[in-house]
Amino acid sequence: MARRGPLADSYLSAVALVICALVPFLVLTGAMFPLLPLLAKDLGLSKSTLTVAIGLSDGAYAFGTVLAVQFAVHLPARRMLLVYVSAFLVAAVLAAWAPTGLVFIVAFIVEGLCTSLMLIAAAPALVTGWPVAKMPITGFVMNLCVFGAVAIGPTIGGLQASTGHWRPLLWGVAGVAALALLLALLTFEDDPPQDEGAPWDIVAVVLAGVGCAAAFYGASALENAGPSPSSLVPLIAGVVMLAGLLVHQYLARQPLMPIRQLATTFPAFGVLIAMAASASAIGLMDLVLTTVLEKSTPMAVALQFLPEFGAAVITAVVFALLFRTRFTPVLAISGLALVAVAAALLTDLATGGSTLVAAGSGLIGLGVGASVSPALFITGFSLRSAQIQRVFALLELLRGITAFLVAPILLYLATVIGPSAAAGTRTAIWICLAIALGGVLVTLAVFVLGGGRLQVPDLETWQNDGEPAWASPPLLARLRGKKPADADTGSAPVERATPKTANH
Repeated sequence: MARRGPLADSYLSAVALVICALVPFLVLTGAMFPLLPLLAKDLGLSKSTLTVAIGLSDGAYAFGTVLAVQFAVHLPARRMLLVYVSAFLVAAVLAAWAPTGLVFIVAFIVEGLCTSLMLIAAAPALVTGWPVAKMPITGFVMNLCVFGAVAIGPTIGGLQASTGHWRPLLWGVAGVAALALLLALLTFEDDPPQDEGAPWDIVAVVLAGVGCAAAFYGASALENAGPSPSSLVPLIAGVVMLAGLLVHQYLARQPLMPIRQLATTFPAFGVLIAMAASASAIGLMDLVLTTVLEKSTPMAVALQFLPEFGAAVITAVVFALLFRTRFTPVLAISGLALVAVAAALLTDLATGGSTLVAAGSGLIGLGVGASVSPALFITGFSLRSAQIQRVFALLELLRGITAFLVAPILLYLATVIGPSAAAGTRTAIWICLAIALGGVLVTLAVFVLGGGRLQVPDLETWQNDGEPAWASPPLLARLRGKKPADADTGSAPVERATPKTANH
C-alpha cells in the first residue's frame, strides 16, 4: 500500500504547501534591490558581484523548470519534492547565516534552482488533483504566488532595509522553508514516476543548463560593466543555446515540453502574452526601483510600491471570478494593455513624484496580475490535462528568460542612451512601452487570424477525461484557409491525472 501523509486529502494543506514553497524566493527577487547596499557592506562584496549572483539565481530558476520535468518523468514526484524542499531549507539557512560572500552567493543560486523545482513538482498537482469546483481558488492562489510575491518584494525589501539589517528577512525565508518541508511530509503521497522507460533527454538538460548560466551571467555582466567579450560572448552564446533548446524540443519525438502541440491559436496567444507582459513589466519595475532608490529612502520605496501588491490581489480575485467564463482571454490581453498604460505614465518618472510612482506600480500590479497567470491557464487548458506540468515548465522557462534577461539589458541601456541618466531611463521605459504595445497587437493578430472565439472552458472534460477544455484553431487559420474544426490539439500518449475525491 502506498504511503500517504495524514493531510494528503486536505486541499488547504496542499495550497499552503504551494504558497510556502514558491513565495519566499519570489519575494526575494523583488526585495534584493533595496537590500543591495546592506548585503555589499556586511558580506564584503561589490554591488556588481551581487548583481551577477542575483542574475545567476534567476538563471537557475529558469533552468530548474526543465530539470524538474526531466526528473518527474523518471523519478517519484513526491519523493523528489521532499528532496527539493529539504535542499531549499538548507540553502535558505546558509543564505541567512552566510559568514562569507561566497556562501551567500552559492546558497542564493541554489534557492532559485530549488524554487522552480518545487513549482513544477507541486503546483500542477494543485490544479489537476482536486475537484473542478476548487479550480478558481487554485487560480487565485497561483496568481498571487507567481506575481503577487514578486509585487510585494520591493515593499518587504524596503521595510527590511529601513531597519539597517538584512538577515532577519533571510531567516524568515528559512522559517517558511521549514514549514514547507513539514507540509510536504504531512501531505505526502508516494506517486510513481510518469514514464520510467522514456529516454533521458540529456541534450535538453545541457542546453538549458549551460544556456541559462551563460545568458544570465552575460546579461548581468553587461548591466555592470557594459559591452565586452566577457559579457557579450556568454550572453549571445546562451541565447543561441536557449533558442536551440526550443528547436530541439519542437523536433523531438518525445519532448520534455510540448512545443509542437502548443503551435495553435490559443496556446500561442497565451505564451505571447506571458512573455510580453513579463519582459515589459519586470523591466519597468527594475527601472523604477533603480531610479527611486537613488533619491528616496528604503521606507519611501516600500510605501510607493505597496499599491503594486494591492493591485495584484485585486486582479487575482477578478481572475478567480472569471475563471470558468469565456472572458479569461479578454482579461489577459487587457492586463498586457494595462502594462503599456503603466509604461506610458512612467515615462515622466524623472520629473514625477511619489504619487506617480505609486500610481505606476499599481498599474503594473493590475497589468501583470491580469495577464501572466491567466495566460498560463489559457495555454494549459488548450492541451490535455496530463500535460499541465510540461506546459507550466515551458511557460515559466520562457517567462523567466524574457523577464530576467530583458531587465538587466534595459538597466544598462538606461545608463548609456541619451545625454543623462534621466533621459536614458525615459528611453528604456519607452522600450518597455513598445514591448507591451507590440505584444497587444501581435496577440490580437494571432487570435483574430487564427479564427479564435471566446469559449467557456469545459473543465470537467479537461480534468476527468483528459481532453482539451476548448478547441484551439490552427495558427493563422484564416490566412491558411482552415476552419476552427481543423485544430490539432493532440499529444503523445500520457497518463491522465486522477482528481482526488476523498473527503471533498
